[in-house]
Amino acid sequence: MKNPSLLWHVFDQSQPSSPIIVKIIEPAKSELSGLSDVLIGSLGLTGVITLAALLMGLLLAGIMFWVRSRT
Repeated sequence: MKNPSLLWHVFDQSQPSSPIIVKIIEPAKSELSGLSDVLIGSLGLTGVITLAALLMGLLLAGIMFWVRSRT
């Protein structure tokens, strides 16, 4: 090694006298906010399924009307 005193200086640094403690506090989440997320999600899914069923019904009715008018 070229300069052992430099290496000794790096390892010889003293630790701080008191540790630094960081406390992470998460915001309180009420049970109602979790419940509302579930309800909104389920209503959204129900709306999509209902809309798909209506569109399929209209499509089938149109096909049936078209087939019936040809005969």
